[in-house]
Amino acid sequence: MKDPIKRSQLMYILEAGLEYLISILVAGAYLAKLTASIGISDEITGILSSVIALGHLFQLGSIFIRPKRSKSFVVIFSVINQLLFMALYLIPGISIPKEIKSALFVVVILSAYILYNLAHPKKINWLMSLVDDKIRGRFTSIKEIVSLVMGIVFTMAMGAVIDHFEAKGEVQMAFILCAITIFAITVLHTLTMLLSVEKEQSAPAKKGSAVFAVLKDKNILKIALIFALYYASTHSAVPFYGTYQTKELGFSMFFISLLSFLGSGVRIAFSFLLGNFADKRSFSVMLRLCMAFLGAAYFFNIFATPANGKLMFTIYTILQGVAMAGCNSALINLVYDYVEVERRADAIAVTQAVSGVVGFMTTLAISPLISLIQKQGGLFGMNFYAQQAASFIAFAFCGATILYITAAFGRKAKK
Repeated sequence: MKDPIKRSQLMYILEAGLEYLISILVAGAYLAKLTASIGISDEITGILSSVIALGHLFQLGSIFIRPKRSKSFVVIFSVINQLLFMALYLIPGISIPKEIKSALFVVVILSAYILYNLAHPKKINWLMSLVDDKIRGRFTSIKEIVSLVMGIVFTMAMGAVIDHFEAKGEVQMAFILCAITIFAITVLHTLTMLLSVEKEQSAPAKKGSAVFAVLKDKNILKIALIFALYYASTHSAVPFYGTYQTKELGFSMFFISLLSFLGSGVRIAFSFLLGNFADKRSFSVMLRLCMAFLGAAYFFNIFATPANGKLMFTIYTILQGVAMAGCNSALINLVYDYVEVERRADAIAVTQAVSGVVGFMTTLAISPLISLIQKQGGLFGMNFYAQQAASFIAFAFCGATILYITAAFGRKAKK
């Protein structure tokens, strides 16, 4: 491709997809498989997952790192963090005491996420700077669609591979193949970044002045609050839905898988439509619309019980899929709509750090309420499930987010 900008945009789409594939292999059920093989308890695995979510805090550290060129910095940090992810699949096969193996696993995974979060804001700012403002909505939607499709195919393939070797009693071989897969993806991911160009940047600001400028920028603070409200809504209910589906509602794993595929399909179907809508109207208008769909999704789950659970969660999955087709894109693009070019990487760091902390603290705050309702079978003499109350809280946060976006940016966003 002769046009370096067009080539770089294509590489960015592939980069995002490849990075998503690696993230699948170091989270959720795959992380649980690894920790179980080492002998790390479910409780510690849960705590580890929560601490990983707090890794967004380390994005604040990127404010203090002012490289002359972002590209080389991002490439180096990305290669190291992905090789550390690869190492996670080699640790179970090392012949060392269980305690040392567990400690090594924790150190490696935390180090990988720290490096990832230090580089992430600068990577997003570098690659998004190559996308014309007029097509950011459509571009980010295409990027998300490609990642989702790649993720669906990849998850099915890797799941089949692991199941095959587990059935033969050769779990270590499955782990080795996962490590090889991560290494191959790392090579391809690195190539996508090396083939991407970097626009000339103004001289990096001094560390102190950069931090002061971020704290002084009212638009950054407004956007950070939107991130906070959004993550408060998702983390007040979604973390508790897993046990609700398998225990109280009695869903089979097959039905839960069907819901997952349905959600991904809806996101793919609506992603480009919402991206095009954002380019024509604005990302703040699109975010308000998506939050309305998300609020409606939580509203239906307020009434989810064992008698109607499958229907309510199907409706929730469809509405949530529509919302998620635009939410992530809108949040990041608000930074590009309202923040000056030289402060965008720092703004991304601040908003991501806020989201990680708020998400973690919200789940922590809601947990005692969940336990109380489960013990008492309801509150104030009313019988209902704990997750119904959590859904109501999430619904209220969605409403608050819509009101705040309208108050902060009005009904028409800056073009």
